[in-house]
Amino acid sequence: MAVSRPTAADIEAAATHFGFHLDADERRGYLEAVGQMLTSYDVVDELYDEIARPQVPERGYRFPEPAQNPLGAWYVRTQIASGARGPLSGKTVAVKDNIAVAGIPMMNGSRAMEGFVPGRDATVVQRLLAAGATIAGKSVCEDLCASGSSFTSASGPVRNPWDARREAGGSSSGSAALVAAGEVDLAVGGDQGGSIRIPASLCGIVGHKPTHGLIPYTGAFPIERTVDHVGPMTRTVADAALLLTVLAGADGHDPRQPAQLPALDYRAVLTGDVAGLRVGIVAEGFGQPGSLPEADDLVRSAAHRFTEIGCAVDDISLPWHHTALHVFTVIFTDGATYQMLDGNGYGLGADGLYDPELMAHFATQRLVHADQLANTVKATALCGHYGLRALGCASYAKARNLLPQVRAAYDAALARYDVLAMPTVPGTADVLPAGSPHDVRLLGRALGKALNTAPMDITGHPAISVPAGLLDGLPVGMMLIGKRFDDATVLKLADAFESLCGGFPVSPRTA
Repeated sequence: MAVSRPTAADIEAAATHFGFHLDADERRGYLEAVGQMLTSYDVVDELYDEIARPQVPERGYRFPEPAQNPLGAWYVRTQIASGARGPLSGKTVAVKDNIAVAGIPMMNGSRAMEGFVPGRDATVVQRLLAAGATIAGKSVCEDLCASGSSFTSASGPVRNPWDARREAGGSSSGSAALVAAGEVDLAVGGDQGGSIRIPASLCGIVGHKPTHGLIPYTGAFPIERTVDHVGPMTRTVADAALLLTVLAGADGHDPRQPAQLPALDYRAVLTGDVAGLRVGIVAEGFGQPGSLPEADDLVRSAAHRFTEIGCAVDDISLPWHHTALHVFTVIFTDGATYQMLDGNGYGLGADGLYDPELMAHFATQRLVHADQLANTVKATALCGHYGLRALGCASYAKARNLLPQVRAAYDAALARYDVLAMPTVPGTADVLPAGSPHDVRLLGRALGKALNTAPMDITGHPAISVPAGLLDGLPVGMMLIGKRFDDATVLKLADAFESLCGGFPVSPRTA
């Protein structure tokens, strides 16, 4: 089927965009030339339909009734299993709804994606099924995954199992709430600014953002390749290690991944023997704007407990930790605008497996439903457009050129310490706001929780959030950060802390 051809008005609009000044003869000539060039587009369309277009499988699903979804955490329920026997046999898993499960609706928390049904399973979904897991459904996420709170999803707010009046955190809000409530054994989340660790902290579960590239992102809706992560969300560190073991490794399709990745059994490192390991408590991670001093104190006390099992614990200063947030903000804002919005999710210019059906759907629907996008998406788009057009992308380039120094600062600290510790979120879950997710006055509520988590998304270091304890009956998370591709040590220390605590507290709603 031939692709649509431009009109004279389309050529004129393109010329205006690029600053071309064409007379009438030139406009006619270029209209003819473009039409001829588009013949190649026709051929590619025909070849794609013949060779590469996926066949959408028939899989059963249902949208849950409100009474069956009291936390608002399920987007769609399924019961998908391969029949394979493996390390996840008997385990139920919730998959964040920015990750493709073939034949199952995918909304990504946004009216701009509503109605899309993927034709391919994401790599992580393939690996879950091959390991024997049962996919119990898609968990709600925030609008295009652009919020650290849980009130921006187009399907409605996600509520915290510890107190249903409160936020679950975002953007992997549904994954955290379902694990914390005991509705599933495991969940997969995504993290581009803290979106695994923030809801894990606020819901009192374990959330591990792996080293950038350790788990393939293929088949998950991108924001920006250099900050995209997927990872485990579980009740115990042992389950996080199990899930990471299943999901990690190169798939040959994701340009975020190095060509060679070691195959590790992360469960095998959970020996409990951490004597002699060094923990650095990062001063700049405490006393952040909006911090609760009691939460800071709880995390600091939790980190010092590592001395009880033979670790050396010191207070350290890492000044780049404050400045790194600004570098992240520029990379995320301009990068998301360029790739996710103007590039319809995937952008151009990178190797790997694309999803042209998703790109075409999103390209149309994000304009049709533009006014229904959340405040976080609109603010990112408006600032990013200014950065790309008026500033010529130079701020993004400057931030990328500063990144080696940011990464080196964390690397230098991690040359002296095996892990770095700080609060995941500088407080506990807030009460859900009464206003609309479109209300620009609530922007701070949506974005203000990533102060400690966001830097790790640009540096790529692995970071895990584990429950440090309860404050006024609400969970507080401690984040442990490790060397790149040394996720094993991060998990090992987190597991030792869990044992030291005698297990982590469970929510009152745990099934």
